Amino acid sequence: MPRQLRLEYPGAIYHVMSRGDRREDIVRDDADRRSFEATLAEVCAKTDWQVHAYCLMRNHFHLVVETPRANLSAGMQWFLGTYTARFNRRHKIFGHLFSGRYKSLVVDGSGNGYLKTVCDYLHLNPVRAGLIKPGQPLQSYPWSSYAQYLLAPSRRKTWLRVDRLWGEWGVRRDDAKGRREFQQLMAQRRQEDTGDLSALRRGWCWGGEAFREKLLGLLGEEAGEHHYSGPTRETEQARAGRIVAEVLRRRGVRESELASRRKGDPIKIEAAQRLRRETTMGWRWITERLQMGHWRSAANAVRL
Repeated sequence: MPRQLRLEYPGAIYHVMSRGDRREDIVRDDADRRSFEATLAEVCAKTDWQVHAYCLMRNHFHLVVETPRANLSAGMQWFLGTYTARFNRRHKIFGHLFSGRYKSLVVDGSGNGYLKTVCDYLHLNPVRAGLIKPGQPLQSYPWSSYAQYLLAPSRRKTWLRVDRLWGEWGVRRDDAKGRREFQQLMAQRRQEDTGDLSALRRGWCWGGEAFREKLLGLLGEEAGEHHYSGPTRETEQARAGRIVAEVLRRRGVRESELASRRKGDPIKIEAAQRLRRETTMGWRWITERLQMGHWRSAANAVRL
């Protein structure tokens, strides 16, 4: 059976969804929810992702994310793996947390309303789930991006981008008046919501026919039959290689000298720290690339 389409290109926008294994909880309390958001912030810093909307529920999450560097697969691998490790460590359990591969739909961000529809869908998800009662404001649910949209820029999460959604709503300014306007528009949207948006959870793209044809053109004749993560991983490795070369050049060390330097050499640790902060490369790749010995020993030495 063909694997789900993974089309990646610079500037692509995705609606990403993932559920808990066997529909079990992916968060048990607010500490887990804060850990999820902190991990999301980290992957955004590593990958340059721009989040347009997110909603964290008890046993699943939704994310609308833009990828300037065409790195959704690499970023999601790091994000889901890291959050799972932190969740398991905190609750002293083992095994999978998420069910299979995440689902992703490519979203048309051309300003024709498709981005607005999917972001509204996320922001109204707690209403449909009964987590916000009829008399409660939409921002009373704290684990989605909607409440963040109503904050001043200095108080908002740095990885959340609001201008695209506001542009599709016709909100022109990121000030108190603009935020009130957005709040009123969403209150009206809440009253009109039918919840019948199953297309946002199925298929492989969300957009018009011209957008779909454009994506198919990027894929070529074999569109829809293969997984296209290889070039993205090569790009991430190339980025990691440039970081290593930059550190070595600045410290006056040749590549050929890495083998003769001790495993815990400060230059190796500096390069490993940058790779962990700025890329999604795993410890095994980093330790092999920098010749640092066993990856567990290197991870203990770096202690990010």
